[in-house]
Amino acid sequence: MLKIGITGGIGSGKTTICKVFETLGVPVFYADTVAKQIMTTDSILIQGIKDTFGKPSYFEDGALNNKHIANIVFNDQSALNKLNALVHPAVFRAFDEWDAKLPKHLPYSLKEAALLFESGSYEMCDKNILVTSPHALKIARVTQRDKVSEEQVLARMSKQFTDKQKLKLADYMIENNENNSIILQVLDLHQQFIEMTK
Repeated sequence: MLKIGITGGIGSGKTTICKVFETLGVPVFYADTVAKQIMTTDSILIQGIKDTFGKPSYFEDGALNNKHIANIVFNDQSALNKLNALVHPAVFRAFDEWDAKLPKHLPYSLKEAALLFESGSYEMCDKNILVTSPHALKIARVTQRDKVSEEQVLARMSKQFTDKQKLKLADYMIENNENNSIILQVLDLHQQFIEMTK
């Protein structure tokens, strides 16, 4: 079974694209969602976070103290790097466990991750897709979706590779620009991936 990575900058619409793949019966691993879950379930990760950021990282009921973590990593790149160095390997473990349980007859699965290239996890995939969108459209989507300012969106964008950087590492591109049909682009890639496994 092929492992296909899929990513895109904030507001590019990668989750929407993944939903289209899911309608075709393709299983999708949502790395960012899983990362939030395993911060309260993966004992190795929990211990690593406590050791690095202190016991206040978790409440007594085991819930993650998001505010405590955010206050430490928000304006400190080295602290953010430490957090990522703990979380990314745990997500890799979770992906391997998820992938091992999939039915073997499926031609391919998707791994959706915002930091696919930044984390290096694209190297674990056979092929990688980049979802692109015009800059202004991405900002408009995120300000509307998350009820945040344009400045806040730009700050988030600054922590990710640019589309130009990502394109050098991607094997395929889906343009989500309101002109090109995303369904036709997904169907085309779906067919290509199935052909690869024949």
